Amino acid sequence: MKISEIKLLTLESDRKQSWGGWRLIPIPNLRDIRYTSGQKLGTEKRKRSASFLRVTTDEGIESTVSIELSPFGPPQVEILRSLMVGEDPLRREELWQKLHKGTRWLYQVPGWFGPFDNAVWDIYGKAAGLPVYALIGRVRERIQVYQTGGNLDLQGYIDHIDRVRDCGVTAYKLHSYKGGKADIPILEKLRETVGDDYALLHDPVCSYDLREAIQVAHVMEALGYIWLEEPFHEQKMNLYQELCDAVEMPILATEMLMNDLGITTQWMLHGATDMCRGNARHGATMILKMAHFAELHGKNVELNGHGGLFGLVHAHLECCIENTQYFESNGAFAGRNGHRDAGLEWGLLNAPETIDGHKSPPDGPGWGAEWDEEKFDAMIVAEH
Repeated sequence: MKISEIKLLTLESDRKQSWGGWRLIPIPNLRDIRYTSGQKLGTEKRKRSASFLRVTTDEGIESTVSIELSPFGPPQVEILRSLMVGEDPLRREELWQKLHKGTRWLYQVPGWFGPFDNAVWDIYGKAAGLPVYALIGRVRERIQVYQTGGNLDLQGYIDHIDRVRDCGVTAYKLHSYKGGKADIPILEKLRETVGDDYALLHDPVCSYDLREAIQVAHVMEALGYIWLEEPFHEQKMNLYQELCDAVEMPILATEMLMNDLGITTQWMLHGATDMCRGNARHGATMILKMAHFAELHGKNVELNGHGGLFGLVHAHLECCIENTQYFESNGAFAGRNGHRDAGLEWGLLNAPETIDGHKSPPDGPGWGAEWDEEKFDAMIVAEH
């Protein structure tokens, strides 16, 4: 079998959204200058768009995978065509090693070829007639979901938790940019409201300094929170080492470094994080290598977001990785059908639903994606 064609497809939906560009918003009342982001309010209406990579073989096996916030566009497709057309996709590890080790000489960022790696896994599964989870080796039938949302007040968090109770979700992660002094009473009240058996996690998104992070972590330890995530920027490994040494609460870092397998594993080796972040938009192979490395060092890998195909990719991987706890469902995909509805917009029929608070991968070959091909093809506005 040989790869015969690689295409980048741009689709447009009939749905429109307001657009005014991005802005950085200063966070008030913090010791240091900190920002969060948001979209400017604008009157312009733009059609929603999405990008997909399609890889075809000379035996007629084809894979279509989504491109998720990746540094991946026409220049990267040109590189892949020059290197990968004519190669055997079943030599998956050889292709990964070539692109991974060659990244330096192709002048790309680490993880740039993640969508292609995901397509190769899909082709591998389709050729074998097996789902990806069977190729890797399944360790669980389903993975527990935690819901998360934006920067809210106490009642906002409670309301958000209540909105996902009907699909069985019993875990929630706060995002908060208010600073440690303001966060502590919210963390306490939220634990009091949901009870001791509800899983709570906290992500202040780089809005703390080291002293605040230590203080908040001690409070969270007493309240039985699961982990503290990215309390300050990750350019300061030494501060994360101090934090991990100072508290018992597990610290989760490396979200902004997770495209780089080498750097992320160095953080684990140097005791700067108790768990590491990963996202399969940088490729399923990288996630598996990261997870196995973490397992040998007694640590977890926790995957960020849905990772591709509106949850299908992470549902497979998280049912094959022993040292992981949760599927992250952010606010845009809340509820039983959040991911399913997001996929349907682009013709993906079977993105995973949240049932009894868990996600499960489908049993079809490869990633198991089922497409309304007529709808998908009708939305293509550009090919490269």
